[in-house]
Amino acid sequence: MDVLIVGAGAMGTWFGRAVDAAVTFTDVDADAAATAADAVGSGADTTALEGTDSYDVVCLAVPMTHVTDAVADHADRAERAIVDVSGVMGPPLEAMATHAPDLERASLHPLFAPERAPGSIAVVSEDAGPTIETLLGDLTDRGNEPIETTATEHDEAMETVQAATHAAVLSFALAAEPVPDGFETPIFEGLRTLVEKLTEGTPRVYADIQGTFDGADRVAEAAATIADADAAELESLYQAAAREWQPDDSEIKAPADDTTDATDTNGGSTNE
Repeated sequence: MDVLIVGAGAMGTWFGRAVDAAVTFTDVDADAAATAADAVGSGADTTALEGTDSYDVVCLAVPMTHVTDAVADHADRAERAIVDVSGVMGPPLEAMATHAPDLERASLHPLFAPERAPGSIAVVSEDAGPTIETLLGDLTDRGNEPIETTATEHDEAMETVQAATHAAVLSFALAAEPVPDGFETPIFEGLRTLVEKLTEGTPRVYADIQGTFDGADRVAEAAATIADADAAELESLYQAAAREWQPDDSEIKAPADDTTDATDTNGGSTNE
């Protein structure tokens, strides 16, 4: 099997290493394509972005904001299957159905940074056959775990898993002030670790996620609600969060009202 990978970044390079196939890279940056081919080794090659050569499989490993255009530009170079690893599923699958209706089609979203492979991979297949089954088998053989889903389920989940999560962590990073050594709490330390991990990434990727998925607006609304809440309202918000995230905790207390002693039984300390 031969595979053309359009996009020679980290994810395209990961895909080239993960499949058992003759791999060819193409990219707007020819040097990046050559670097990816060198990283994959085993005879990996490069070709022109505007080429007309065809392959068993075309994999779009481009930013999610450009994936539909890439499908339109390169679908006719695929003979058996077309897939993408852009991170969004609805738009590329719609484009594949339009531009490659007779081919096997799939959208794959590795739920990890390439350097942390292997891991879980969300998978939506359309008209899948032996070619896509072989690709998924290669990924499984590398220790990855395919998770079958739908485009709608995936893209809605990414509003929370990516857009809202990244917005919340970045908001903390921008709002936090330096504190003296020794003043850290476990929750602060946990958030600081998340900030450090987030800021190791590529800003454009996070910007693409925010531009593609909703979710940040809900974080902003929640922060505004917290900022405007009085003590009783804050207690209710904490209790609501606890019921959502700790549904099996039988010790969650009901919110205090005017007839209830709201004194913290821990003497005012938190459970950090």
